[in-house]
Amino acid sequence: MIGRVRRPSLIELKPDFLALKVLTKIGFNMLGDDALLRAVGKAIEDETGMRVIGAQEIFTDLLTPLGQLGKISHTEAMDDIMRGVGIARDLGKLDIGQAVIVQQGIILGVEAVEGTDALIARSASLRRAGVGGVLVKVAKPQQDNRFDLPTVGPETINAMAKAGLRGVALEAGRSLLIEREKTIALADEAGLFVVGIAADKTDA
Repeated sequence: MIGRVRRPSLIELKPDFLALKVLTKIGFNMLGDDALLRAVGKAIEDETGMRVIGAQEIFTDLLTPLGQLGKISHTEAMDDIMRGVGIARDLGKLDIGQAVIVQQGIILGVEAVEGTDALIARSASLRRAGVGGVLVKVAKPQQDNRFDLPTVGPETINAMAKAGLRGVALEAGRSLLIEREKTIALADEAGLFVVGIAADKTDA
């Protein structure tokens, strides 16, 4: 699974007997996204005998490498990146979201159920004068790497450019960069940086 999937309410679902049994067991509305996906994965394995694996175990080139990935330098944005990493990791510990937007040390927005594109659009109306904000995406500390790793692709870059952001920092080795060449080319064209960071050290 790559990218955002809208989480439905129980009213929208029409579960069969197996799904109802699983949802009753795991407490659908009591879990954050990571805990819910982990529980669903376990239920799939228990019921089918199959092993659930992450997309990056097959498509290894999806993982974000460490360091600057395009032509645009992220060096002058390191203070905002470091602040964003700290906030995003705290969000992740609570199983809320994976992303935050920081501009000149100010938190413009944090990700919850709405997803990254909606976060970017919402933050655009809050931007300050001067250099644009930075999107930081890191995996939740307790995250099961098979599910819902932070992901950026061409659509994200287009949304960032429209919102006036100046770049994105992704956790190296625990995030996915889809259509990498196209994504980086779009970022270069828009003057946005793309960088893979070591979220536990923030020394990219």
